[in-house]
Amino acid sequence: MEKIELNIVALSHSVTHSHNYAVVLGESQGNRRLPIVIGGFEAQAIAVAMEDMIPSRPLTHDLFKNALDTYDIEVREVIVNNLLDGVFHAQLVCERNGEVYEIDSRTSDAIAMAVRCGCPIYTYEFILEAAGVAVEETEGEATEEKAGPKKKRSRAKSFKELSLEDLNTLLEKMITEEDYEKAAKIRDEIKRREDQSQSSKT
Repeated sequence: MEKIELNIVALSHSVTHSHNYAVVLGESQGNRRLPIVIGGFEAQAIAVAMEDMIPSRPLTHDLFKNALDTYDIEVREVIVNNLLDGVFHAQLVCERNGEVYEIDSRTSDAIAMAVRCGCPIYTYEFILEAAGVAVEETEGEATEEKAGPKKKRSRAKSFKELSLEDLNTLLEKMITEEDYEKAAKIRDEIKRREDQSQSSKT
């Protein structure tokens, strides 16, 4: 069965499920999106890896990756391989000493591992047909364009009273307290200011 490669295109609060999040996977060579509802802990685990943050203590997925690395087990790919009664199923395809192993996993955990291991995410056509959503490219661009400035204004307002030094101190505090969602926002604000500073120099 031919595999279709997916990329993470969004991670946000779920509109239909309160207290949950949605990770949206998109075809690397197409315009279909695969939204998957996940829990808050798993969303945090994915966000931490995507933002390249280093927690003060290893999260569960970091611990699992460290264990795999210790025993020379490489995660080659993640496959969202089934959809049963509205629930997505996935597996980690691992390799050790030339032997390939397939490990069943919750989809959210598999995605969190894929981000950490830098491996591709795949699915099959029948899953995209059943649960995928086609997105017009122009509409997608317009939506991102519209949402982008609004998001930045919100972040700037939240932290505009703080100096760059205070923001860095607060960032370290949020990482220590394991509030990675707020840490990501602070990091975005720091990056925005640094980019603005570089732009003014040129």
